[in-house]
Amino acid sequence: MDDSRDTPTTISLIGMPGAGKSTVGVILAKLTGLRFCDTDLDIQVREHATLQDILEQQGYQRLRDIEEEVLLAIDLEHAIISTGGSVVYSGAAMARLRDAGPLVYLAADLDSLEQRVARAPLRGIACSTAQSLAEVYAERTPLYEHCLLYTSPSPRDSYADLVCRLLLENGGGGGGGGG
Repeated sequence: MDDSRDTPTTISLIGMPGAGKSTVGVILAKLTGLRFCDTDLDIQVREHATLQDILEQQGYQRLRDIEEEVLLAIDLEHAIISTGGSVVYSGAAMARLRDAGPLVYLAADLDSLEQRVARAPLRGIACSTAQSLAEVYAERTPLYEHCLLYTSPSPRDSYADLVCRLLLENGGGGGGGGG
């Protein structure tokens, strides 16, 4: 019996820095047998620099451009894609992700994000240095919500709960492409 039709071949995760995209992505990849792709890591490998170094040396607009270039070039087939938080600024990258399979917005409340980001303050958030995390959150949240095919039911859900719901709700292969 072939169960490959029951699981989408590509699931893309979007959301704010600290929302849990990489954590959920690794777990989903292990559970589905799909490979895991973290575009933040792909950017760092391509540029031979950390995201923070790119921000400091080239600015946040250039980091967003690089993110778009990477997302338009990488292989999306048979993968769980963990995107950078600023992917929503690229219409072309979002369209490509949406065409590849379900697009999942990992929602998180601002307090949780502030705590998580504080644990890794040099994580390379692609925004103006004049913007606070609260301002970035207010700016990006409507963009994420506009693009999504699925959102985590509650920002306070555990990662395990979220992964189980994603697998159950996307198990029929629905939600891929379009949107």
